[in-house]
Formats: sequence, structure tokens, C-alpha cells
Amino acid sequence: MISPQDVLRKNLKMVHSYPITYAFANNLEKCEQFHSRPDDIVIATYPKSGTTWLSEIADMVLNDGDVEKCKRDFITVKVPMLEMAIPGLRTSGLEQLEKNPSPRLLKTHLPVDLLPKSFWQNNCKMIYLARNAKDVAVSYYHFDLMNNLQPFPGTWEEYLEKFITGNVAYGSWFNHVKSWWKKKEEHPILFLHYEDMKENPKQEIKKITRFLEKNLNDEILDDIIYHTSFEMMKNNPLVNYTHLPNTVLNHSKSPFMRKGTTGDWKNYFTVAQNEKFDAIYKKEMSGSALQFRTEI
Repeated sequence: MISPQDVLRKNLKMVHSYPITYAFANNLEKCEQFHSRPDDIVIATYPKSGTTWLSEIADMVLNDGDVEKCKRDFITVKVPMLEMAIPGLRTSGLEQLEKNPSPRLLKTHLPVDLLPKSFWQNNCKMIYLARNAKDVAVSYYHFDLMNNLQPFPGTWEEYLEKFITGNVAYGSWFNHVKSWWKKKEEHPILFLHYEDMKENPKQEIKKITRFLEKNLNDEILDDIIYHTSFEMMKNNPLVNYTHLPNTVLNHSKSPFMRKGTTGDWKNYFTVAQNEKFDAIYKKEMSGSALQFRTEI
């Protein structure tokens, strides 16, 4: 019997040429067989791109901004993570999804190629939230410091090198965002930017409500903005991941919700690191119309 201890701080495991969190890797075969429902709604992101924020917003939109309804359970129950599995510890994402009533919300960090085919076949709606690579790198570094399911990140300098080369869980940020961006040409995907949501949450939440075919008035939208603000979510035990055991997420190393800002990368990147990153970024993103802002 595998225990939680057996999956902590293990090296990433390659699955179909993608590095995946060791605890989740064996679960991906079950994920491949997953039968979606046509009204499932998929929230897809590269890690540390505002996944929990978008998940709570989508749940509030589906529940017409009813705050009490949205307090019904932990975010991990309301919006299960498709590939999440921690042996011997808790219900897997797949098991939780089977229990949830339609329309089901679920989240994933899987690259386009690894998402179960059933979602494409059923033409399920998907919302992809993308965040600029520099802030993702910094946020991911702090997350890997506190998340014992991930390999130990080492120093910031070492970690940035891994991030640039795609040697982190879920692989290359560049490939992830580019392939999801391209996929929207053939599938109903609402592609959003984290920086736009920070700058003008009402405008972006309106896009989400239209996409989910809901009609919410300004008062409800303002309620959603308030209840999903970083300060409110950081202090909300239903969504800030303090409900998971300390052996898995060690909040004394770094809180799960750390800053939620744009431009924090400037506090970490040296001039040399920034110049190197910009050169690689230019090469990797050439030929793509996808644009990001690194400050707002």
C-alpha cells in the first residue's frame, strides 16, 4: 500500500514526454479514460496562473453570485483537479468529479495533448487563464518550496534555469500557453489573461458570464469581484488551501496565496537573468500572436 510519504519530494515522472508530478503520474492513465459530460466546464491553466481565483469566480458565476452557496465546501471539492491523486490521503480528483452534480466545474494543468479526448469529443466549454512567464516563474518557485509533492526547487537561480528549459511539472510554459492559444481556433475556449483580470476584473468576469451563458447584473458582478479579491480569498479557509495537511502543503515555507500581483518578478530577476530570459522568450514566442504584459 502506497502511503503519502512515498510520493513526497520525488523527482518528476515523464508521461508522454511531459514531466509530471510523481504523485499524479500514475493517475494519468485513469484520466485518459475519463468520460466527460457535455456540460462539463474545464478550467485550464499552467500552474500558478490564477487557477484558484478563476475557479472561485466561475463557481460564483454559475451560482448567480450567491455567496452562501459558494461556501458549501472547499474549493478542491467544488472544482476538483482532474489529475490530482495523493495516495492514501484523500479523494482523488476523478473520484470527486464522479460525486459532483452537473454542470461540473473542474480544473487541470494538463497540456492540450494530455487532456482526455472525451472533453474534445463532447465539445465541452473551456476557460484558459494565462499569466506572464516571469511572474509565473517566481510564483512557481515559492509554490515548489512549500508543496512537498514537488521536487525540492533548489535556489532561485537553479529553479529559473529549470523553468526556462521546461524541467518543471507540466513542462514548458512556452509550449503550454502556445498550444492552448492555438487550440481555441477549433474549440470553444475562452482565453483570458491574468493581467487583464487584475486590471479590470469586471470586464473579464463579464466575458466569463457570457461564455457560461449567464446574465448577471452589475450588483452581482460587484459582489463577485469583492468576494474573489486576493485579500478575501487569502483569508478564506475554504479556498486558501490551509485545509490540506501540512505534510503536503507547508504554509510556513510560503503561503499558497502569496502576493497575487503583477510585476513581482522584478524583486527576483537579476539584470543578467532578465536579459537571458528576454532573449529566450523572444525566440520561443516568435511566430505566435500571443502577447503578455509583465507589468500593469
